[in-house]
Amino acid sequence: MKLKLDKWQEDFLNTKGDKILCTGRQVGKSLVCAMDAGEWASKNKGNILMIAPTERQARALYQKTLDYLIDNYPKLIKKGKDKPTKERIILTNGITIYCLPTGLYGIGIRFLTVHRLYVDEASQVPEEVWTAVTPMLLTTGGDQIYLSTPHGAKGEFHRCWVNKDDAYNSFTRFSTTSEVVIRERPICSTWTLKQQQKALQKLEQAKTRMSRREYAQEYLGEFIEDLMRYFPDELILTSCVLEKEAYQTVEKDFYLGVDIARMGDDESSFEVLEKIGDNLLHRENIVTKKTLTTQTEDKIVYLDQKFDFKKIYIDAGSGSLGVGIFDHLLRLDQTKRKVEAINNRARVLDRDEKSHARLLKTDLYDNLRSLMERGKIKLLKDDNVIESLRSIQYEYEMREGLPSRLRIFGSYAHIAEGLIRAAWCIKEKSLNIWIKSIRVK
Repeated sequence: MKLKLDKWQEDFLNTKGDKILCTGRQVGKSLVCAMDAGEWASKNKGNILMIAPTERQARALYQKTLDYLIDNYPKLIKKGKDKPTKERIILTNGITIYCLPTGLYGIGIRFLTVHRLYVDEASQVPEEVWTAVTPMLLTTGGDQIYLSTPHGAKGEFHRCWVNKDDAYNSFTRFSTTSEVVIRERPICSTWTLKQQQKALQKLEQAKTRMSRREYAQEYLGEFIEDLMRYFPDELILTSCVLEKEAYQTVEKDFYLGVDIARMGDDESSFEVLEKIGDNLLHRENIVTKKTLTTQTEDKIVYLDQKFDFKKIYIDAGSGSLGVGIFDHLLRLDQTKRKVEAINNRARVLDRDEKSHARLLKTDLYDNLRSLMERGKIKLLKDDNVIESLRSIQYEYEMREGLPSRLRIFGSYAHIAEGLIRAAWCIKEKSLNIWIKSIRVK
């Protein structure tokens, strides 16, 4: 089926030179950039580089570009020993397309000279990376294409969009919203009426679930001054330092934090921390995709058999999928004395246990950030862990007649949500003195 493009996509493809694309989510920006890259590669010579903060993000645009070339220019793609890999596509006309994650420093991309640069998720690329990127095009005079949804009103992507100090006047700017695309995209074989209706329903659900500012950022593509990063890059750099290594699981204190995917979400997160005195080490980051609740429960039981956790903290707030899993784990002898629902749990405030307060999401995030700031937790140096921490934002919600409220959220939050639960173990002072059996003669 031939794809029918939106008007803004046609304009983007017909525009030469530097381009920046700032939109709401799921409008087709990576698809049109893949087409742009494929067409340029078929008619020019040189190197194309596609980068993003993580490997997962970089590969999304790269794979769509490869798919476009396979569909439209299959004879251009080299075969045999030069066949496409996860990082490189070599074409018969001399073009090489590279796909690389930037990480936090951009060290892995400094060796390249490129003629065309695509930066996906550009709003989340760290400042240090832009310093590494700029010289790549110096001798070639190549084009830069930035595409992203905003992530707060700061950083290179924002400076480019607003043309700060008139330093980015070579860029042609393109913008659209998720609402406009969903409502105005012509109905055709690749965009059916059923797809449109389901998408409109999801937008309405997002409006209900999100704050006004978060919705404006994610779906209207607006830069919002009041949305700020919860974990600064400097703090992430000093905390995400552990390399994955083999370790012993016998006679050690391990804790598990689980974030369970909601309806419609893809990934659940299982974060394992080892507690040594008042310090924590991040031992495992495990992510599962599109699993049933029974599979999530089985995963928790399996991990407990391996680590013999002191505590298992799961996301089991009212109305969430975690409630059913929590109930089942309470019935198992193996886990019933370990599992704890961490959402909205009552905390004792006085020695007589008469005064209580609710454990809020802000308490969990404050605890993790405090541990990071004091150097009491070392996290895995993993792209996905870093991406999750970088995605976390906060805002202050003003409600008429009520105190302002801190709200924390993220577009890729599941790993961070698992970590904040596992890290709560540092607050636990209770002794594990359960008597498992008594033998009477």
